[in-house]
Amino acid sequence: MIEETVSTLAIPSEQSRNDVALIERSIAAHDAAMAGIEAMNRIEVGGITASDGPLAFPFTVAAWNLERCLFPRESAEHLRATGASLVMLSEMDYGMARTSQRHTTAEVAMALGMQYAYGVEFLELGLGSETERDFCKDDANEKGFHGNAFLSSVPLRRPLLSRLWGERLWFTDTDQPRLGERIAVGGVVETEAGPFVAVSTHLESATTAACRERQVKELIDRLEAAFPGLPILIGGDLNTGNHIGGDFEAEGLFEMSAARGFTRHGGPIDQTTTRPSLITRWPERAMKLDWFLARGLRINESRIIPSLDASGRPLSDHDLITCVVEGFE
Repeated sequence: MIEETVSTLAIPSEQSRNDVALIERSIAAHDAAMAGIEAMNRIEVGGITASDGPLAFPFTVAAWNLERCLFPRESAEHLRATGASLVMLSEMDYGMARTSQRHTTAEVAMALGMQYAYGVEFLELGLGSETERDFCKDDANEKGFHGNAFLSSVPLRRPLLSRLWGERLWFTDTDQPRLGERIAVGGVVETEAGPFVAVSTHLESATTAACRERQVKELIDRLEAAFPGLPILIGGDLNTGNHIGGDFEAEGLFEMSAARGFTRHGGPIDQTTTRPSLITRWPERAMKLDWFLARGLRINESRIIPSLDASGRPLSDHDLITCVVEGFE
């Protein structure tokens, strides 16, 4: 568990990123390189908070895979309409050519008047997929950061980043080579009834259900050890059913987490959360990937909100999900 924070993540030099691209494609070499990059072992905390807190019940939480966040301003407006006090984001670019080198998390947080905690999931060693390169005006990334964020309207205590277990699958990818593994980022949120811990996470897509179950199990273990007795809310793109025919019920993570006291919430059970987008251009792709897992919290309702702006343009290949937290159980 990483808890050291900075106001701005250090930028790896272009030479160091070039060196990473040339190292042996092994887990040992990968992990040694990742340990040596400061930005992958820190949490950036910034933005502003609209209130000194604590949060009053009920409040809304939003979770959204923003697929690089091509449109920060429009995405912020879409989130504002939900009235969410807490926002869990994944696939957020920071210094990537495909998103004009922008700090997409900071832009969304500032537009919403929220504090943010940001963690680097991957150091991107290239410009991205073929469709993503269509959006690049530069031939290099200024930073190459891609990660998760947690936004809060009240001050976030004890920001945390937990890197999830994985097999370094993207390190050997020839189309989108990356250094890193999936993460969860979040912290402790104060409410009028006391604190709880909340994290934005993104499970691995290109793997098995057993791997995702292990990722969630180990995340729960770490949160329980670091924050004993606190209610927990996990939200984000759990990639349920990905690479196993889209059958989210085949994921062992649901049974495992239920046995440990968690309930799942993801809007109508028969409504999927993916759609064609400007990057993901496959109209037949429809899966239910996005969820909240809650323990010790009373969830009144959860919804799926189409990720289309006012003109009908998709802001992401994932729809936005929300839940209303009524109180502690």
